[in-house]
Amino acid sequence: MKIQKLTALALALALLFALAACGAPAAEAPAATDAPVEATEAPAEPTEAPVETAEESAEPVTVRLAALTGPTAMGMAKIFSDADAGTAANDYEYALYGAADELTSQLLQGGVDIAAVPLNLASVLYNKTSGGVKLCAVGVLGVLYITEFNGETVQSLADLKGKTVYATGKGSTPEYFLRYLLAENGLDLDTDVTVEWKSEPSEAVALLKAENGGIAMLPQPYVTAAAAQLGEGFRAAVSLSEAWDALDNGSRCVTAGVVVRTEFAEAHPEAVEAFLAEMAESVDWVNADPADAGEICGALNIVKAPIAAKAIPNCNLVCLTGEEMISAATGTLETLFALNPSAVGGALPGEDFWFGA
Repeated sequence: MKIQKLTALALALALLFALAACGAPAAEAPAATDAPVEATEAPAEPTEAPVETAEESAEPVTVRLAALTGPTAMGMAKIFSDADAGTAANDYEYALYGAADELTSQLLQGGVDIAAVPLNLASVLYNKTSGGVKLCAVGVLGVLYITEFNGETVQSLADLKGKTVYATGKGSTPEYFLRYLLAENGLDLDTDVTVEWKSEPSEAVALLKAENGGIAMLPQPYVTAAAAQLGEGFRAAVSLSEAWDALDNGSRCVTAGVVVRTEFAEAHPEAVEAFLAEMAESVDWVNADPADAGEICGALNIVKAPIAAKAIPNCNLVCLTGEEMISAATGTLETLFALNPSAVGGALPGEDFWFGA
């Protein structure tokens, strides 16, 4: 009986230890199970982070884009159209202005990131903001023409000696361009040519019509509009842009450029580069397909469609960046500075004026 009791006791103790041995791992199992889960999740954090960054970088940057109506905006017609269609590389919010002072105030207040403006205004803004803007492209070369109605007396700028010319832009770039180019062709604007300054190109055209002849310096697209109004007797006699190029001094006659706020350029250089690529594509398309581009210009009130379509080939729309931009714009700014420093804001811009330089 004692043996049976001892045996029973031994079996009971063995069973107790067996249960204890089985129970211990069961109690610790969650800890053992959690460890591999934690190890699996830990590497997932750095793996997920780049995915979020890539998605964020792929998000189009909102670019507040602005331009002045006329040739200054015509080269961007495709960008505006793509923005409306939602197919542009950047997320553009664009606005078109009829007067430079309206656009300038928006740019100075930080309401615009990239803007197409007259080249001399770009320099003025640079000086006024102590480097707050950069030039990122040249968009329009010369748009001024010496025109003649019912006559063949003008074949070159030298032929303007002793003539009366109706013109607009006194005290601004049209006067400075004409003064410079006349001097390069041996004439003095003040003594060799009589210029009657008008406030609007339409006034000059009205005088040509009333007098049934005469000479006028007009910008595009007014040249095209005048041709439609006056008929076959009207012609563009001399392109000031071509006369400038004929000097072969390494500079170009630049009318307008594109500026970017320095703060925006430093924060989003890739967005600026994407814009420049789109601008180059837009300018090429506009020049190659003036009819369709004219329709966009008309729809956006940049220039009336039929006038825009005919004027585009003579508006010298370009997209010059980098060294080409610097070379072209520097000559124009230096010429303006020599004639009137205030035309460029009192001083030539510094090296930090050029985007990407």
